[in-house]
Amino acid sequence: MNPGATTLASRTFSALRHRNYRLYLISQSVSFSGTWMQGVALSWLVLELTGSGTALGTVLAFQFIPTLFLAPVGGMLADRLDKRRLIIATQTLAGLLAILLGVVTLTDRVSLWMVYAIAVAFGSVTAVDNPSRQTFVMEMVGPVDIANAVTLNSVVINAARVVGPAVAGVVIATVGTGLCFIVNGFSYGAVVIAMFLIRRDELLPAARSVRAPRQLRDGLRYAWGETTLRTTLIMLAIVGTLTFEFQTTLPLLSEFTFGAGATGLAIMTSLMGVGAVIGGLVVAATGAPTPTRVVAVCLAFGLTISIAAVMPTIALVYAVMPFVGASSVSMISLSNATLQIHAEPSLRGRVMSLFSVAMIGSTPIGGPIVGWIGEHVDPRAGLLVGGAGALGAAMFGFIELRAAGPPVMADDTIESVTAR
Repeated sequence: MNPGATTLASRTFSALRHRNYRLYLISQSVSFSGTWMQGVALSWLVLELTGSGTALGTVLAFQFIPTLFLAPVGGMLADRLDKRRLIIATQTLAGLLAILLGVVTLTDRVSLWMVYAIAVAFGSVTAVDNPSRQTFVMEMVGPVDIANAVTLNSVVINAARVVGPAVAGVVIATVGTGLCFIVNGFSYGAVVIAMFLIRRDELLPAARSVRAPRQLRDGLRYAWGETTLRTTLIMLAIVGTLTFEFQTTLPLLSEFTFGAGATGLAIMTSLMGVGAVIGGLVVAATGAPTPTRVVAVCLAFGLTISIAAVMPTIALVYAVMPFVGASSVSMISLSNATLQIHAEPSLRGRVMSLFSVAMIGSTPIGGPIVGWIGEHVDPRAGLLVGGAGALGAAMFGFIELRAAGPPVMADDTIESVTAR
């Protein structure tokens, strides 16, 4: 093999040299295939029950409302407790909830209030789970490989976006939405199995925080006081509220603008996944994350979504979706890695809980708004609002970072890079 190609491949997949991370990544590929199946099925189930874009945005909001209140608690628990055990507990609960939703759907007992209730329960589990899973990656690979690991994780998630919606489209058309929820429920078992197989002596755990007063407030104060963390989190909050509302905007665009139904939704989502895989591999191979790169991909994200919104035919929308996927995964992975690299180890869980609040907890605000715009104005308008939000976030980030000095990395990151 060409030495240059060998070096590129080594750089692109450097995090895979860690056995624990390989196990985790395999389990994520299974779990997120089920998650994407459920995402498509849930959107379609709500449209079948109500035919309302507002209801679709509302049920997604209910799923993410708990993150606003519980993610900081989840971050505090991630800083205090054994992350592996916490992940086992949360993934088990999530699997049981998915199976419950599948059972009530398959038995024709499902109603909108049940979907709302299960969505809130899902959101509560996810709010606690996310900070632990995100910071556990650092414990598996260490600071030097964290950016690569986060990006490869995003690649796997979006590769699952290709598989999950494609399978969901077939299952919904032939059997119905219920089976998608059942499959997702069992897919969580892959992560639980991986957690039991992980070698604990190969982990690099950060020192746990001891129980103390005002820990939530201290984490918020710390993140707000660091320019890189504050700017990245505000940008994420903007795009999380207005731009990452695809579970609301794409079903409306497929059904009401183009009349393409579940098949059109599955194709759009899958094509976004293809682009995200390619974009993620490019990010993994092109160096360390920086705040400047976060701003650049945010700008690209806004441009590609705006272009998709004005395409006159669904075929042209399909053509733009891979670029939307590439820029979206770049935004998520680069911002995630930037936050982890620049956060102090003892506060990393709480910082990453704010990442969850910005990306997921903002949906209860943006979901109904974008859903209402998509239903009462035009689905294209919902996408355009998202594009404008990303462009505005990029402008904000550019202004803030230009006024600030060079960012400072966390102590453990500096030590790892120096040692290397």
